[in-house]
Amino acid sequence: MVIKEKVISTIDQSDYISRDLSWLNFNFRVLDQARKAKRNIFEQLKFLAITASNLDEFFTIRIGSLYNYLDYSKERIDYSGLRSKPFRKMLLDKAQNFVEQQYEIFNTIVEKFEENELRIVQIRDLKDTEKEKAELYFRKTIFPMLTPMVFDSHHAFPILRNQVLIFGVVTQNDDKSDNNGKTTKKVSFVQMPQNLPRFYEIEREDEILFVPIEAIIKWQINRLYRNVKILSVDLLRITRNGDFTLDESDDIEADFVNEIRSKIKTRRTGRVVRLETTNRYSEYLMRVLKEKLEIDDDNIFVADKLIDLTCLWQIIKHPDFKSLLPSVHQPVPPLSMQDTPDADLFEFLKERDVLLHHPYNSFDPVLRLLEQAAEDPNVLAIKLTIYRLAKNSRVTNALLKAAENGKHVSALFELKARFDEENNIHEAQRLQKAGCYVIYGFGSYKTHTKLLLIVRKEDDQVIRYAHISSGNYNEDTARLYTDIGLLTTNETYTEDLSEFFNVITGHSNPDSYKYLITAPRDMRNSLLELIKNEAENAKKGLVGAIVIKINSLEDKQIIDELYKASQAGVKIQLIVRGICCLRPQRVGLSENITVCSIVGDFLEHTRIFYFHNNGMPKIYGGSADMMVRSFDKRVESLFLIADKMLKKQIISMLEYNLKDNQNTYILQEDGSYIARELKENEAVFDIHKAFFDIKEEEIYHSKLI
Repeated sequence: MVIKEKVISTIDQSDYISRDLSWLNFNFRVLDQARKAKRNIFEQLKFLAITASNLDEFFTIRIGSLYNYLDYSKERIDYSGLRSKPFRKMLLDKAQNFVEQQYEIFNTIVEKFEENELRIVQIRDLKDTEKEKAELYFRKTIFPMLTPMVFDSHHAFPILRNQVLIFGVVTQNDDKSDNNGKTTKKVSFVQMPQNLPRFYEIEREDEILFVPIEAIIKWQINRLYRNVKILSVDLLRITRNGDFTLDESDDIEADFVNEIRSKIKTRRTGRVVRLETTNRYSEYLMRVLKEKLEIDDDNIFVADKLIDLTCLWQIIKHPDFKSLLPSVHQPVPPLSMQDTPDADLFEFLKERDVLLHHPYNSFDPVLRLLEQAAEDPNVLAIKLTIYRLAKNSRVTNALLKAAENGKHVSALFELKARFDEENNIHEAQRLQKAGCYVIYGFGSYKTHTKLLLIVRKEDDQVIRYAHISSGNYNEDTARLYTDIGLLTTNETYTEDLSEFFNVITGHSNPDSYKYLITAPRDMRNSLLELIKNEAENAKKGLVGAIVIKINSLEDKQIIDELYKASQAGVKIQLIVRGICCLRPQRVGLSENITVCSIVGDFLEHTRIFYFHNNGMPKIYGGSADMMVRSFDKRVESLFLIADKMLKKQIISMLEYNLKDNQNTYILQEDGSYIARELKENEAVFDIHKAFFDIKEEEIYHSKLI
């Protein structure tokens, strides 16, 4: 108890909030969506499934990264001030608490299943005819795919697959004994097929039954162990360390691709950082697993019912329940195109810039521009950066068409986009075979910037069309993530983009950009100067104000400068969806800083930086968060919002974010979050609905100061 109190005291005294604890707090906010009474059970199940997927990634990457230090006896001190071993204990304890709450919520939702004409059932709940169908499904489909893998003196301990359901089976041969005459036990493992649905579905007249495939296998598992006594059968799922780094070099592209593929494989065999199982598990099996996997009780997570709640997507997406999901708002045209939503973009963009705000505005204008460019005989070249693509991507198809039509296509594919590496390799090689100039990353940096440049010959001149964004060229996620993007022919932007593409596809090193701030070159220093400028204005008795909307805030230099600006009297309002290592509202440190997080129907992905600048605001959008990796390890870009009308749009976006009272959580000085409550006589305001209805005339009245 004394040690625990000392750990809590260390965390509370630090001027910084732990990155990993902050991330776990974010997942608690996502989990809170599954509690909300306004959501039906399918929405609640969706958020439960999302939290399960998030937690998988947390263990794969963040806990995996921690073990990279622990396993090699390297010391790491967290932002909270804790060293690796006590920090590991703190993280795993909090993760255990999270899992407990997940299953508490799941059990509450399950109670409402029958009134929605569905049930998750076990074999005992089936009628005889239904059992016959389940047994036939096992015999014909499942059984041929199963392979028991025994571990004994003649068989090495098998490599158990990452994040796959596995049965650990303890058996005993009564006719065999060891040298001391004791009957021997053996452990074996049966890995469940990944290419079958998690649930076997049975339709009755008045309900749909979902039978977990593991229930069917356990029911019939004796077929795999003829004339062998089964002592226990336990369901398991392991998570392995998937955090790897690359030692990039100037080797040829093929070597780089092969290295990426090699590193991906290490995720399948990396050290185990979590073991999930069900209650009342075999102690004998667990002793074997702890020894072989080198884990202890802190790494063992007991599921109350289903292991791996991502399986709930099968229920959520079932055709019979589709109509019960809330209807999705149809995107509206961008404000500047409300009167001409189907305008020819080549012509329209020569007259004015367009600010896109997804998903409230469709991603279709970007796709239309790209597809039109692929077919247009006057288009000479297309250049873009690619981080994540949709399946059956219209972007890839447009680039293939452009190459087929003889246009120059340059595509920088980031092969290190986590968990999208294999898809990006596949898509990049398709383009390369079609004759596109494909660049696999940029040296030792991960290319995260989102840029598109189209070069078109028009009469006796060349016009460049640009798209700069905070989000990916992914039409699927553009329906779910909030992002901003700028479409423009403004020559200052297009010249900057041309220079930037020459940097990332060649060896250029321009002296400066006019509208872009780039990383790793100068982004941190530029943002630090903008913060300092607000502090200097405040010291002179002028208004100093900063409003920033990002996904994550972790960079200590930025945090320290924000603290100094707060102490100088600058009013700082931060909208940080996920990780926030800055501690707000601490006396003498950050009294003028407030931090909120918006979590709701859409994933907040927009990055906006507003600096009051003595009444002449400087506003930037772009791809970067305020993280060490964004400034030092990635190719990123922020773009200045130059057009007066677009500035007003951005200001209205930030004002709406600060006004929201339905999806907002307020970060407290102690690192906890509290859901924002309606004030007396305050009207309900939900930005995930309000942005669909915003009109151009409304933004003229928007203000932040």
